[in-house]
Amino acid sequence: MSDALTLSRRSLVKNLRNPDVVVFSSAAPIAFALLFGYVFGSAIDLGGPNYREFMVVGILTQTMLLTASNTGTGIAYDMKQGLVDRFRSLPISQSAVLFGRTNGDAVNNLVVMALLSVTGLLMGWRIRGSFADAALAYLLLFLFAYAASWIAATIGLSVRSPEVLGNVLLMALLPLTFVSNAFVPSDELPGPMRVIAEWNPVSTVVAACRELFGNIPPGWPEPDAWPLQHPVAASFLWVAVILLVFVPLAIRRYQRAVSQ
Repeated sequence: MSDALTLSRRSLVKNLRNPDVVVFSSAAPIAFALLFGYVFGSAIDLGGPNYREFMVVGILTQTMLLTASNTGTGIAYDMKQGLVDRFRSLPISQSAVLFGRTNGDAVNNLVVMALLSVTGLLMGWRIRGSFADAALAYLLLFLFAYAASWIAATIGLSVRSPEVLGNVLLMALLPLTFVSNAFVPSDELPGPMRVIAEWNPVSTVVAACRELFGNIPPGWPEPDAWPLQHPVAASFLWVAVILLVFVPLAIRRYQRAVSQ
């Protein structure tokens, strides 16, 4: 834990000296929010709820998923530039390198989350639930981003060239956000895609946050799938499963990489 905290501090200092990482991590989702809210949103009729309020939570969840790619990219470049070889020569835990990176990126995610929330408020999105429910929603988004960073770390340790890592991460993570209820109700998707969307962890987190933020309008149809009927419990379950699978997998891949 001491080694992980030390390397987390190193990651934070590095990010503070490179603020463009946070700036560009925030610029893309803000552009997405404006594009979907004011361009596509004018052509989408949900039959009641305001589309911008419906969409902002989807953008928040998508952003937490995609900003996790910074973890994989950073680890891949550290491997390529030989920094990991210097860590290997130090008397520290090997897993601390990964925990330090994911912890540092988690703090960046908080900044991006705050900036995007302000953008949503300016667009007309409102938190209509209680303070405790809203805090739980933000905690869920934070944990989901942290879990996704371990997926990105595993992919980053599996790709030989960091130059192609961005495309690999987009191919792996971006479809999860579009085959979900982030931007359109999942019950309007065709057969097989609807089933995938209903059991998609992104859909579960989006549904949980909409429920906690109070963004589900009265009379909205009740979902059929269990994860969407109990989205908060299912979301925390998804986070636990992702961490249980990808934390040891990333550590094992890292140990294999540094032993070569």
